[in-house]
Amino acid sequence: MNRRPTLLAALALTATAALTLSACGSDDDSPAKDKDTIAGADTGGKKSPSPATSAPASEDRPKIELPSDLSYTFDWPKTGDKEKDAVLADSEQSIKAVDQAIVKQDALDKAYLYYYEGEAAAETEKFVQDYVDHKAAITGTYRFYAPEVNVGKDGTASLSYCEDQGKAFVKYLETNKIKKTEVTAKSYVIYHTSLRKNDKGVWVIQKIVSQSGSAKCQP
Repeated sequence: MNRRPTLLAALALTATAALTLSACGSDDDSPAKDKDTIAGADTGGKKSPSPATSAPASEDRPKIELPSDLSYTFDWPKTGDKEKDAVLADSEQSIKAVDQAIVKQDALDKAYLYYYEGEAAAETEKFVQDYVDHKAAITGTYRFYAPEVNVGKDGTASLSYCEDQGKAFVKYLETNKIKKTEVTAKSYVIYHTSLRKNDKGVWVIQKIVSQSGSAKCQP
C-alpha cells in the first residue's frame, strides 16, 4: 500500500483476499500495487503508544522494536470499557508487529504471529513476503484514528479504524532510496477487523479488510 505524498496503495496478495496491510510507495518498482484489498495493518514507530492504548503487561508478549525513522500516532483514547480498551491496545501492537516483520525482512516473524491467526495470518505472511522479495522496508509517520469497537458476549469483537498514510513511504534497502508519493484520497484507508479473545487473553485478528480512499477517513 502507499504511504505518503501519493498515498499508500494496498497490496493485493491473493485474488480472494480481503485483507490489507499498510505499506508504502506506489511507483512501478514499489512492492505496493494500487489495489485496496489485503491483510494486516502495519506501523512501527518511534513514538511510544498512548497511555490509553498501551498493551497489558505479559511475559508472553513479544517485544516489538522499531527503527527511529518510523513513528506512529494512535488517536484512539480509552473508552472506559475494559474489553474495548484491550481490543484497542492489542490492535495497536498488532499493527506495529507487522511493521517490525517488514523491517526485519522476516515473513514469519513471531511478533505478528502472536496477534494474527488463520486467514489474517496467512495473508499477512504474503504481504510481508512481498516486501522481502522487493528488498523493501517502510519509513515515515503513520496516524490511526476514528476507531469504532464492539465486543460481543461470545469472546469476539470487531474494530474499524482509519489510517492516514500521507507521510509514510517505501524504502529500498539495497539503494537506501525512499519512494515519495503524492497525497491523494487513496492515502486514507479504512480497516475493518474481526477478532477473538484467545486462551491467553489476547485479542487476536482473524480477518482484516481494507479500503483505500474511504470517504469516512478523508480530512
